[in-house]
Amino acid sequence: MNRLLKDYGMFLVLLLLCGFFSVITQTEQHPTGEGGASVLARQIKKQFPQGVSVMVTARNHDEDRAFAGRLKTLLEKDGFQVVAVVNGEPADARKALERLAGLKQKLDVIAGNQVAATWLVFADLKKDFPSLGSPQVVMPKSYRWPNFLKKDNLLNISNQIAVIAILAIGMTMVIITAGIDLSVGSLIAFSAVVSCWLIRSMAGGLEATVMGMTLACAAGIVACGLVGLFTGLMVTQFRVPPFIVTLGMMLVASGLAYIIAEGQSVYQVPDSFVWLGRGADFFSIPNAVLLMLGLYILAHYLMSKMKMGRFLYAVGGNPEAARLSGVPVNRVLLFAYVCSGLLAGLGGVVMASQLKSGSPTYGQMYELYTIAAVVVGGTSLAGGEGKMFGTLIGAFIIAVIQNGMNLTNVEPYTQKVVLGLVILAAVLLDKFKQGGWRFHR
Repeated sequence: MNRLLKDYGMFLVLLLLCGFFSVITQTEQHPTGEGGASVLARQIKKQFPQGVSVMVTARNHDEDRAFAGRLKTLLEKDGFQVVAVVNGEPADARKALERLAGLKQKLDVIAGNQVAATWLVFADLKKDFPSLGSPQVVMPKSYRWPNFLKKDNLLNISNQIAVIAILAIGMTMVIITAGIDLSVGSLIAFSAVVSCWLIRSMAGGLEATVMGMTLACAAGIVACGLVGLFTGLMVTQFRVPPFIVTLGMMLVASGLAYIIAEGQSVYQVPDSFVWLGRGADFFSIPNAVLLMLGLYILAHYLMSKMKMGRFLYAVGGNPEAARLSGVPVNRVLLFAYVCSGLLAGLGGVVMASQLKSGSPTYGQMYELYTIAAVVVGGTSLAGGEGKMFGTLIGAFIIAVIQNGMNLTNVEPYTQKVVLGLVILAAVLLDKFKQGGWRFHR
């Protein structure tokens, strides 16, 4: 049981959190869009005979237009007579009803989604438009379902956590070596600004090609990798504590981002720049999420199957014993900090793509959220222990808690308190697993 809780405890916590927020966010759901049109078409087919006249109503929004168009197609296919389609406001529906009344058109059904079907213009049709007969207003049947488990919300959680989860891969490597990297949040801003500045100034701005954008983003990532290399050299060659080095580089990277961007956002990038951050080419899964999952698979393979992974654990467990065993300690530490820098740079590119701009304000507090994800995921701050998939679970735990609190309207100040308590609980759990949880006089 102890081994089970140690290996899968955080995964069970994630499942419990998902179950908890699924229960407390259950609400009445009203089908919309093309899916709602399919539901309503089946209802009308069961409730009314073929050939009856139908007026379709919806607002003039993208989702509502899709609803109206799909419903019209399905009804006509099933043999119903669609005499009018309204995409607009109640005043537009009244005009359509007046037109039908003027033509002496009998109307049997008014079909709309939950919003349109409750317009007041339909409240007393028999009195206002007696020549239409007694049309019945119908809408898709509602059902109870958790807001938390809605597809859009789950994809939103994954997409929002992508940047932090990518940063957490490098942070896990660093913390496994008993180090820390406080610069990753500022490196997000640095990478985003450098990438967008190069696209604007060197690659053609709004007319930039895919190759130009790729090279600019690669330059931003490499620049962050060089910062990571400098950090690693300070730690290995000058024996400066990682906390101090990365604190200094956090300020340096943030300052450079402000200098390059001149304190403004750099937004002169093509529309296609959002492909990585907002695109979804594979089963509607965001490209940023696919990138994140791919990186975790590679990181898991590195840490569990490759020599460098074993070296990282050895250095974190006992650096002197690792050195005497032939492990190149300095090169291993350099590798960890360079990876952390490169992944922070990649996270900056993803965020710039999501927001279609580069700003020196990006990434604020992200270093703390990243460390929290790593610690909650089971990586020991003492070094030598941790798993990549545990870090991914930790990132999702934090994302689920934040998302659940947003859905339940918990105020932002209380959210900070809850997240702080979660981090403290994770640290206490880490001490308990190490057998170091005891009272001292």
